[in-house]
Amino acid sequence: MGEHGGSHGGGLVRAFRQKAGLTQRQLAQVAGVSVGVVRDLEQGRTARLHTESVRRLASALRLDRQQARELSLAARVPADGAAARVQTGELRISVLGPVAAWRHGAPVALGPPMQRAVLGLLAVYTGTGLSRSVVTDALWGEDPPMTAASMLLSYISRLRRLLGPGGPVRTTGNGYRLEPAACELDLLIFGGLVRHAQKAQAAGELATACQAYADAIALWRGDPLADCDILQGHPAVVRLSQQKADAVTGYADAAIAARCPDRILPHLRELTDREPLNERAHALLMIALAGSGQQATALGVFDQMQRRLDNELGIRPGPELTAAQVQVLSQQIPVGPATASAAAAAARPRPAARHFPGQLPCAVAHFTGRTVELAALNTALDQAAGRTIVISAIAGTAGVGKTALAIQWAHQVTGHFPDGQLYVNLRGYDPDQPMPAADALARFLRALGVPGQDIPAEEDERAARYRSLLVGKRVLVMLDNAGSAEQVRPLLPGTPACTVMVTSRDALAGLVARDGATRLELDLLPLEEAVDLLRTLIGARVDAAPDAAAELAAQCCRLPLALRVAAELATSRPGVPLTQLTRELADLHKRLDLLAAGGDRRAAVRAVFSWSYQHLGADAARGFRLLGLHPGPDFEPYAAAVVTGTTAEHARRVLGELSRAHLIAEHVPGRYAFHDLLRAYAAEQARHTDSDAARREATGRVLDHYLHTAARAARLLNPAKEPVVLAPPRPGAAP
Repeated sequence: MGEHGGSHGGGLVRAFRQKAGLTQRQLAQVAGVSVGVVRDLEQGRTARLHTESVRRLASALRLDRQQARELSLAARVPADGAAARVQTGELRISVLGPVAAWRHGAPVALGPPMQRAVLGLLAVYTGTGLSRSVVTDALWGEDPPMTAASMLLSYISRLRRLLGPGGPVRTTGNGYRLEPAACELDLLIFGGLVRHAQKAQAAGELATACQAYADAIALWRGDPLADCDILQGHPAVVRLSQQKADAVTGYADAAIAARCPDRILPHLRELTDREPLNERAHALLMIALAGSGQQATALGVFDQMQRRLDNELGIRPGPELTAAQVQVLSQQIPVGPATASAAAAAARPRPAARHFPGQLPCAVAHFTGRTVELAALNTALDQAAGRTIVISAIAGTAGVGKTALAIQWAHQVTGHFPDGQLYVNLRGYDPDQPMPAADALARFLRALGVPGQDIPAEEDERAARYRSLLVGKRVLVMLDNAGSAEQVRPLLPGTPACTVMVTSRDALAGLVARDGATRLELDLLPLEEAVDLLRTLIGARVDAAPDAAAELAAQCCRLPLALRVAAELATSRPGVPLTQLTRELADLHKRLDLLAAGGDRRAAVRAVFSWSYQHLGADAARGFRLLGLHPGPDFEPYAAAVVTGTTAEHARRVLGELSRAHLIAEHVPGRYAFHDLLRAYAAEQARHTDSDAARREATGRVLDHYLHTAARAARLLNPAKEPVVLAPPRPGAAP
């Protein structure tokens, strides 16, 4: 969102109104709307413009046809590009980041990567269309499979079904195209806003230009078509990245001329990090830094660039970079009003350079699915403004992909946090000792530029120093694998501009109740997404044996960790059909052995489960083991009490602890279940820990319980029928 707030449409209305020399009241009178409507629109309290309102405003502002179209396009989307907030019945497609679509404001699961790539490719060539041969070449190169034509037809058919009747995917004589009138496409809105900014810039209307550039750049959610690896080298996708770079440099020219260089610094830093040899971007960064009163930092940029050009290309800085150095050295760069005090203080001793930590781990390769969860996280981020702090606590069972989802999302939203990203693995459920909050604070303080000798000794003092350093900054703090709310609380910043992301196997109810956290419960992958992940990791063998692939996904309980280990097992045995692999995995206990990831304790399914099990109390651990022997698909507290030989009240407490640890799930109210891999692990632990007699007693009690309960129910339902005579139930198995 631009710094003045409002939607894209509101920003354009304000810009056109100012150009026409009208007040809000005058525009309202001419357009035949209330002044409150104009005010709410420009200030962002009205998210969208009605079609009739667009027509009236365009007429009142005397817009030409192109300007009216730009206003109509911009009126359809919120300023920050947060598509999850759209609440209309229209279809919106986004390619300025991972390929995504929304219908009726809800995300659409677009299917496997190749299918998303087809939609993304058509979107990039909106209106013109592509022949089938061109699409085939883009997807498979010079060696397409024999089934390429039928696969492409299948992708198109599924996309039409997903995008709804009357959707934008159309068939041409020899190919397909995306009809722009049938959807909202962020790429078209971006282009319209950039053209408007360029016109305003050429006319000397710098404030209007800056606002339009800011709104255009805010539409980007990452690299174009970021989740379509197959298209990353495609010329059209490369051109999209260049268009963003051009928009950033155009915005920089306008912001520097308007004496508000602070607005462009985060975008220029991102561009120069991405394009370390882009001399024009570095020259603009130097001028913007100097205009913000940071002359020393600006000269440091030149020195780094000079060494980089010499080491990597064997050349000297070009004329634009050299001219920027001369301007900085001669102090010929105008300083904006907001930064004049900083420039005046330049002669005084300067504090240490600001640190912009970028500690996020690499995103998981071939991340697949989780569209709904990513949209939910975007919504949580959108709602952060005005609250002391927002924490998204992602909870879920071991191996469900909490960390992978958190890191994937964090990389998509780094643009929201120009002051950096902090990351720590708190080891709450690792085999190692959990990390004390004091140690995590020390790491963060060092990352924020505090020398080791200046880090306070006490945890409270470290937390106070940490919060002070984050005041006024926009930083993402990722706390991975937290063991408890108490471990997390000292690491919470005290500024509303920062967001904290917590992952944990615990539900972290205390963070929700006391600290206002937004909790996202992460479930197993849907079957379609699980098969998509196998397809991405294994390849064509999945399409060659779709039933076996679905069976393999089910055997892995749709756990991302287990799916990745199984995929590695399959790729290491290329000559073994998937059907044979599923036969080998049919035995649950052998399945845990096969999913051992070569002994890697952080990837082996059995080892990862053990970290949760070892954190249970003695009663819950015993309940976990014995419930693994339960013969049915699920159980309720009375059956759990019989299995464990305790009371129903005690069993409820045990079930609650196991549920909070995500070792069982309450799949319907009052009934609990394991997934197959956890059931196998629980039964395995019972064999290793509990005696044969204890296991036989537990199984016998629950069978007696069900037998006598069924017999009593039969007598109630059919009292005239002669009852079956049973031996008395064993102690603790009363019906």
